[in-house]
Amino acid sequence: MRFASKCFLSIGVLALAHSGIVLGQASAGSGHQAQPADPPAAVPQPTAPDVKTSPGAEYVIGNDDMLGVNVWNEPQLTQSVPVRSDGKISLPLIGEIQAAGRTPLQLKDAITFKLGEYLSAPNVTVTVQQINSQKFNILGRVAKPGSYSLLATTTILDAIALAGGFQDFAKQKNIYILRRNSDGSEKRINFNYKDVIRGSHPEENIKLMPNDTIVVP
Repeated sequence: MRFASKCFLSIGVLALAHSGIVLGQASAGSGHQAQPADPPAAVPQPTAPDVKTSPGAEYVIGNDDMLGVNVWNEPQLTQSVPVRSDGKISLPLIGEIQAAGRTPLQLKDAITFKLGEYLSAPNVTVTVQQINSQKFNILGRVAKPGSYSLLATTTILDAIALAGGFQDFAKQKNIYILRRNSDGSEKRINFNYKDVIRGSHPEENIKLMPNDTIVVP
């Protein structure tokens, strides 16, 4: 009996000890406060894009430009057409129409109006595929003197690069640009290549205008 009592007592002590461990863990768990989850990272909100005029929206079509005329669902009327030396283009159904002196939007409206005599609500798009009417000239001691299309924002440095750089003995400090004024007169704009590439006078590296002539002595 005494041995059985001791066994029973030992079992009870072990049970109490186990219960205490469990209770202690539960107590410790209940005393630990769950940390709040980190707030979700703020999702960047899209900003409205800058509203800018299309680069070609105000472009005035000139002779020799190549245009793309697209008439939706009318493949026989969709084609690339050059602007002739008289400033006109020729299209099926409507024949000749003045293009030079108009913007692409103005020409689109004119074509739409004329096609309205033959089609119901024609959907017309006009794009300038190649600009050949706006040119600049570069003469003198460059590798490839000549006339170049003014296809984008072209500076004097861009023009020199297009012309293949300088020949030997080019007077790089004495370059000048001849620009025609609206009254027909010309003005001379000096350009010192040496200063510009050193960063001394970056303002001299101006944007070229149609019919500018760069002279490299």
